[in-house]
Amino acid sequence: MTGLDEPFPPPGVDLSHPNVARIYDYYLGGTTNWEIDRQFADQILEAYPIIRPIAHANRMFLHRVVRHLVKSGIRQFVDIGSGVPTMGHAHEVAEHLAPGEVKVVYVDYEPVAVAHSRRVLNKHGDPSRHTVIHADMRDPERLWSRVADTGLIDLSQPVAVLLIAVLHIQQPPAPGSGRTDDLGPCLVATYRDLLAPGSYLALSHVTDEGVPPGYPEMLADLKRLYDTSSSPVVFRNRKEIADLFGDFTLLEPGVTWTPLWHPEDASDGDRTAHLASPNESLLLAGVARK
Repeated sequence: MTGLDEPFPPPGVDLSHPNVARIYDYYLGGTTNWEIDRQFADQILEAYPIIRPIAHANRMFLHRVVRHLVKSGIRQFVDIGSGVPTMGHAHEVAEHLAPGEVKVVYVDYEPVAVAHSRRVLNKHGDPSRHTVIHADMRDPERLWSRVADTGLIDLSQPVAVLLIAVLHIQQPPAPGSGRTDDLGPCLVATYRDLLAPGSYLALSHVTDEGVPPGYPEMLADLKRLYDTSSSPVVFRNRKEIADLFGDFTLLEPGVTWTPLWHPEDASDGDRTAHLASPNESLLLAGVARK
């Protein structure tokens, strides 16, 4: 299934529930997913085939962000919630613009994503510049310490943190904490504080505000389906998404639909996402500088 020799899944991987990283991999045409993930995804795609081009539009946003920031001089990236390596990861995009210069640390909590990323990086990456760590974004200080421990990233210098299609997945408090709210906004605030001046934060996030007619009903149905899986979701409006950037300075054009963010940074090799209108992408996105 993976196209690689080592058996999958890695020991301890939960295949009793569909997983959002593996489902997303399937939407993008990847192979690091299992029957339980494909059954869940196929149920959604049968009802809402638009989900696949939405996923492609989001991945192409990631590609344009990396190109734009590399052109702006950024040479360090931390991709949190990076998922499995499908359709070009950040280091592959960066390598075309600045060969041998860009360092990338991928971070994920999903064992399959980490194991597969490690094998891909061992085969197609540069261990002196590219690595993956298994860490929980709900513990920012520990995650940041793990990033420092890799020895690849100088956290005293500007870094681009990527939170692409991550924050609409609810980040529940630890059991026994007494909290029931989604931790996403306060976690992002902590990551902003950890960043050195001159760093960047890039994110994309599903919204149910300003979408085409009929799409709020689709999103409500999708929320119901995901909430019954292991990955409940939360939708935010434009203001709530803009607030995630705090007092960072948003790059033009600000918070916008994924296809509208710097389309001039597209590459001839990028996949076209066939959407009737930008708001059909359902994800608002932006990049801001500290």
